[in-house]
Amino acid sequence: MRIDGAVALVTGANRGIGHAFAEALLERGAVKVYAGVRDLAAVTDPRLTPLRLDVTDAAHVAAAARVAADVSILVNNAGIAVGPALFEGSLDGARREMEVNYLGTWSMSRAFAPVLAANGGGALVNMLSVASWRPSAAGPGYGASKSAQWPLTNALRLGLREQGTLVVGVHCGPVDTGATTGVDGLKISAAIVAEQTMLGILSDQVEVLADDVARQVKAQLFRNPPTPSPHG
Repeated sequence: MRIDGAVALVTGANRGIGHAFAEALLERGAVKVYAGVRDLAAVTDPRLTPLRLDVTDAAHVAAAARVAADVSILVNNAGIAVGPALFEGSLDGARREMEVNYLGTWSMSRAFAPVLAANGGGALVNMLSVASWRPSAAGPGYGASKSAQWPLTNALRLGLREQGTLVVGVHCGPVDTGATTGVDGLKISAAIVAEQTMLGILSDQVEVLADDVARQVKAQLFRNPPTPSPHG
């Protein structure tokens, strides 16, 4: 799949991994990158085209598909990690994680499937995580939402195959962003995640394992039960 000359939409593109995705797309020749954000003022990069978008709001999603009808690459990056620990805290955060991370991705993919088809098939990229495969007592709601995104991504690949859409699932361990300030250990940079994903798109890969953590966890997935981690 070509990136040069493409039009892309990245959800949550104002910071962190989302902004790294947007930068990488521009560096690879994308002619326009929509930044789907809830607050338009959060988009400070003049190279991006701000697009008001809450992925949990059906009206926002439908409007985005109308406005961004020229998109051939959709990157479902918007996500949150706010849920409770396993045995304490309100479950409201876990419900919110499922709404944003899982149902938000599903809603965006549904809305933009015909857009991608009209523009030649294109690519749909879902930002997943090793949390899709590795349990964590510290954030079980986040892990559940990411686990749900994985089979959704696989189902989308089947459902969009006939229209020629490349569906890419991106997995990695902790990424060095504001969201992981309290997480100890080695972290991959957002730029590396984005670059690995661009290479995946260009080579028509259906899965990107962006770091050693993802590769190791995936390799063990069907051998032994996942090893619990205190941080996810």
